[in-house]
Amino acid sequence: MGAADVVPGVSGGTIAFITGIYQRLLNALKSLHPFSLRILWREGFREFWRAIDGRFLLTLFSGVLVSILSFARVIRYFLEYHPIMMWSFFFGLVLASIVFLVRQTPQWCLQEIVAVVLGALIALGISMLRPAQLPDEWWVMMFSGFIAICAMILPGISGSFILLLMGMYSVFIQALSELNVLLLVSFGVGCIIGLIVFSHLLSFLLHRYLSTMLAALTGLLIGSLNVLWPWKQIIETTVNRYGKVIPLVQENISPYSYEIVTGNSDQLAIAIVVFIVGFLIVFVLEKVNIKY
Repeated sequence: MGAADVVPGVSGGTIAFITGIYQRLLNALKSLHPFSLRILWREGFREFWRAIDGRFLLTLFSGVLVSILSFARVIRYFLEYHPIMMWSFFFGLVLASIVFLVRQTPQWCLQEIVAVVLGALIALGISMLRPAQLPDEWWVMMFSGFIAICAMILPGISGSFILLLMGMYSVFIQALSELNVLLLVSFGVGCIIGLIVFSHLLSFLLHRYLSTMLAALTGLLIGSLNVLWPWKQIIETTVNRYGKVIPLVQENISPYSYEIVTGNSDQLAIAIVVFIVGFLIVFVLEKVNIKY
C-alpha cells in the first residue's frame, strides 16, 4: 500500500481491496472515535487496544510508513528513467483489479451500470485537471494530507495524484527526501483526521449500498487507467518550485506514435512483460487471501 500510494495514479486502497483487508481496515478506522477513549478510561489499555484492532492498525501503518520512506526514491527513479516499464506494471495491476472488483460485485442492475459510468467519468475528469500551485506552508500540508488520505483509501483514486493536482506532490517527496519534520508531521496530522472522518462515511456506504459502491469503485479504477497509460506525449511543461522542469499537460498516444514523436524506443516487449506481471500479481494475492 505504501509503495502504491507514492505513485501518482495508483491507490493504496486498491491494494488493500485485492488483498482482502479493506473492510477490516475501514472497521478499525471507524472504531477510532471519542467514545473509544471511554474504553481506555474505564477498562484499560488492553481492552482499548483490542476494541480499535490496534495490532492490525499498527502493523499495517508501520508497513505503509516504512514502504513510503524506503520506496519514495526508488519509485521516483523508475518514474523518471524507466517510465514506460513502471506505468505498464501499474496498468496491469489496476486492470486486473477491475476484473477482481467486477467479480466481487454481488449483482449487476441498472443502478450498478450507472454507478460504473459515473465513477469512470469522475476519475477521468480528475485526471484531466491541470495542476495547481499552493504555498508549501505547514497548514497547506495538513490540508493536503486530509484530502489525499481520503483519496488514498478509495480504490481507484490516487492520493498522490490528488497531491499532484494540488501542486504539493513535489513538496511531499522533497519533505520525505530531506526528512522535513514540520511538513511531514503536519501532513501526518491531516492524514489521521481524514482517515477517521472519511472511514465512517465510506464504511456506512459500503454496508448499505454494497453492490452500487463496488460498481462505483470499479468505475473509478476504469477512469484512472487514463493516468496510467505508459506512452504519453508531453504537450506542456512547467518549472516547479525547485527549478525542475516537469510535465504539465500530457496526451496518451500509441506505442508506434511514441517512437515517431519522441524518437525513443517504445519498449513494447518489456512493457508487455511487466504488464503481465502486474496483472498476475493481483490474482496471486487473491489466491493467497482465499487460502489464509
